[in-house]
Amino acid sequence: MSHIIAVHSFRGGTGKSNLSANLATCLGLAGKRVAVFDTDLASPGVHVLFGYEAAADDLVLNDFLQADAPIRRCSHEVTPDPVRHAKGAIYLLPGSMQSDRIARLLREGYEVEKLNDAMFSLADELKLDCVIVDTHPGINEETLLSTAIADSLLMVMRPDTQDYLGTAVAIEVAQRLDAADIRLVMNKFPDHFDPASTREKVSSTYGVPLAALLPLSEDLLTLASSGLAVLSFPNHPWTEQVRSLTQSLIDDLMG
Repeated sequence: MSHIIAVHSFRGGTGKSNLSANLATCLGLAGKRVAVFDTDLASPGVHVLFGYEAAADDLVLNDFLQADAPIRRCSHEVTPDPVRHAKGAIYLLPGSMQSDRIARLLREGYEVEKLNDAMFSLADELKLDCVIVDTHPGINEETLLSTAIADSLLMVMRPDTQDYLGTAVAIEVAQRLDAADIRLVMNKFPDHFDPASTREKVSSTYGVPLAALLPLSEDLLTLASSGLAVLSFPNHPWTEQVRSLTQSLIDDLMG
């Protein structure tokens, strides 16, 4: 049975989409079959990390949500060669980058239950091990209903006062919805910060585990979302943290 991992943040700019794409890649390198749903439909961006450019006749997630297109036709294989060699596979369900379609979706909304059902049906059709949902940041109905069905919720934050406060609210709401297996991921962690004291602060503040400390990296800033960090920098401390997070998810969620 496929496992659903929601990747969420209270604010934008935390690196949520970057983590989603690289987590999917690490799962693929472990031989897993993964789909990534880019449900941040107001500002989709996961496709950039995979180097996917929609052709004129390619369908995207908007076509499923607002035009009843088959969900399978909205999925596109973006498996990098190293993942293919590891017997893994990655499918992307991108959002539209057309301004009029984004505006229409924001104006009209969509049925979250329909999207959630599609995740399960696509998982069956493609024999997926895992579905990663890159959510829209903040607290809204669509995001909350998607995180509520997830087997694991990764809350991404930065070591920033606004993120600390906002993440506390987001976690409390998720807990009220009985979200399963909430884990924190702190991104853009400066070298001069103390990891031990940060872990203690997170544990006492939120009562959920800090699953990864992703260092602030000049290398990732230089990469500028033009590729997948875990493939471009396989021995980087950032990659090692994502790889460790991936393994813990495999151990805990997938047996």
